[in-house]
Amino acid sequence: MRKRLGFAAVVALLTLLLAPVPAVARPDGGTPVTVPALSRWTAEPGAYVYRPGARLVADGPAERRVAATLAGDLRAAGHGSVPVVRGGAQAGDIVVDVRPSRTSLGAEGYELHAGTRLSITGATETGAFYGTRTLLQLLARSDRVPAGRTVDVPRYQERGVGVCACYIHISLPWLENLVREMSYNKLNQLLVELKVRSDTHPEANTWGYYTKDEIRRLVALGDKYHVRIIPEINSPGHIDPWIENRPDLQLTDSEGVKQPSRLDITQQAAFDYYTSLMDEYAQVFTARSWHMGADEYMLGSDFAKYPQILNYAREKYGSGATPQDAFVDFVNRVHDYAAGKGVALRIWNDGLTGANTVPVRSGTTVEHWLNVAVKPSRLIAQGHSVMNAAYSLYLIRGGFHSDTGALYDQRWDPRDLEGEKLTSSRGVTGAKISLWPDNGRGETENEVAVRLWPALRHVAQATWGDPHPDADYAAFVARGTAVGHAPGHRDLTRVPVADGTYAFGQSFTASVQRTEDGYVTLRSAAGCLAISGGRLTLNVPLQPGVEATWDGCDPANTLQRWELEPAQGGHRLVNAITRMALAVTDDGRIVQYPPDQRTPAVWHLS
Repeated sequence: MRKRLGFAAVVALLTLLLAPVPAVARPDGGTPVTVPALSRWTAEPGAYVYRPGARLVADGPAERRVAATLAGDLRAAGHGSVPVVRGGAQAGDIVVDVRPSRTSLGAEGYELHAGTRLSITGATETGAFYGTRTLLQLLARSDRVPAGRTVDVPRYQERGVGVCACYIHISLPWLENLVREMSYNKLNQLLVELKVRSDTHPEANTWGYYTKDEIRRLVALGDKYHVRIIPEINSPGHIDPWIENRPDLQLTDSEGVKQPSRLDITQQAAFDYYTSLMDEYAQVFTARSWHMGADEYMLGSDFAKYPQILNYAREKYGSGATPQDAFVDFVNRVHDYAAGKGVALRIWNDGLTGANTVPVRSGTTVEHWLNVAVKPSRLIAQGHSVMNAAYSLYLIRGGFHSDTGALYDQRWDPRDLEGEKLTSSRGVTGAKISLWPDNGRGETENEVAVRLWPALRHVAQATWGDPHPDADYAAFVARGTAVGHAPGHRDLTRVPVADGTYAFGQSFTASVQRTEDGYVTLRSAAGCLAISGGRLTLNVPLQPGVEATWDGCDPANTLQRWELEPAQGGHRLVNAITRMALAVTDDGRIVQYPPDQRTPAVWHLS
């Protein structure tokens, strides 16, 4: 693993990313600066000037939806209120047009023409929407857009980010920021491996889950900003968040030991349990895709310790069957269940080692992250679509971080898969970066964001257009800095009170000091407020009801960092890592709980 950045380096990078956006010259004197870079730009004399009185002209329902979102984003970006009108475009107006006859633009491409007025045309609503993202970036630096025309069409259909909130809860505002940033940079797919609080299986509701209303809110934002949000419940491995209280469904080894992270794929009850969760997720997710994970089922073990799996495979597929046939059988059964509901299946690649005699169902998209015996070219030859989810694109809390600069300088593109570089993009759907919480306390959400934004812009560039539009990585970073953050991006590093000593109601008095990553520490004579007890998951105390303690102060201890969340009458205290709020028990103890399990305390600071 590569050495991760020290805290001081994070601070420096955070300062750079949050600094005011400078004016940036167009790199060749003609093409405006955007991310992704415009691949084709034909300059014309003059400029479009955005002035008060500009209107958004949009006639049909699709055009008006795009224009309404653009109007809100223009307002959020400080450009004032712009009315949406029908017909009769005038000088200074912005025209949004959807023309299905413009088939050369494809499903997501657009044409933008800037002159005395500015027009955006797509063959689809999504294409026109992406044209508005380019416009917002052009207006981020100046109200003048150089006159000219571009036809901008993506190279790959899937351009994404994967987030594992599968154990460690990630705050909803952070995920909403991510959706906005993805859309602003023309990324269109967000994979979320997370737990939705279940009504059907309450025994599975260990923290950190999301409520159904929270997911509906996130999905609605994704729909508005053309980011498809794909859910994942990992199975049959890594399923311990769902079956830790269901030992009857856990795989049992030859010594009778239960395996809480492995589902027993030989049981019909296990399949029924898993598909019932899929049905419950369908209540809140609208994407017509489902990711079942299917990675690392035998991580740290092997099939030989589970003879029942081989017996199952032979009973179903004959004496020549292998244990991996039982694994593929489970994948295929999930595929068929999803397909029956009009949903396409996605899996990780590492379980496909070639030891199976039963083929994986055609139509299953394979997300390739690890170099194993079955190479991407073979998967494509077998009829599978392959997405590049390479390990080199990973950002792991407290662990490996993608070297975005090196990838840029190497002219990385989605054909560069782990263990094989393809000569053609045929069969490759695109690429994504992946965020994993292997050491959940290794970094805070805000620290992760510092590293995420450059990586996000790089994968956006490499999947949409020329993967190397600038002479070096420094110039590409400057390009990203120039376009800034998406309209509506929330500064999650803002602390609502000044540093100082405060009484938190009648509970305690503490010195409040802002941390460099935008949280606070609370210091008293007894030490610094922390969550340090209870059962650990990925090195994080995720057990509800754990009492907050005053520990020896350690600036590197992320469990001593707190978010001061404004609430009516005061502030709540939310731990930066566990994402649980503090509550006060009847006997006066201060404990952490998910906010839907116990009402968080609200402290008046004086």
